[in-house]
Amino acid sequence: MKTKGKKFVSLFLVLSLLALSANLYAKEKRGAKLIITKTDRQQVKGELIAVKENSLLLLDSESGADVSIDIADIRRILIVKKSKKWKYGLLVGGGVGLIAGIIVPEEEHGFFATFIESIIWFGLPLVGIVAIIEGRDKVIQIKGRSDTEVKEVLEKLSKKSRIPDYQ
Repeated sequence: MKTKGKKFVSLFLVLSLLALSANLYAKEKRGAKLIITKTDRQQVKGELIAVKENSLLLLDSESGADVSIDIADIRRILIVKKSKKWKYGLLVGGGVGLIAGIIVPEEEHGFFATFIESIIWFGLPLVGIVAIIEGRDKVIQIKGRSDTEVKEVLEKLSKKSRIPDYQ
């Protein structure tokens, strides 16, 4: 096998390990981070523990206590999203760097230098764009919706809770 082929295989393996290593850690399921604005304009921030029939159970981020909020008292719900797809942008940038490292002759810049430059010029902007698109918070307006619409929202929220099948 030629030197370029060996470099390509080893670099591919390293990038694959980096991209797939996030799933190796066993973590406890966490609920979505919510900011709930009540009808009296008071805000409650915390992790969604469970969705009950007529209320939401949150772990208050300020006091650390469980808080039950009646659905009738909720004006809107903000789901705070944290983008986890930055790895894909970095992986694409690394792939572009790998291709650029193979195409550009080693005598000019060296394989590693070309690879790093390509990640900086292509990978980092992709990471930023993906993080901006995927990391936008979602606002759910509760006040003014019909009972069936609210029920649909609660079913979707239930999937994002720490205990999704709470009865």
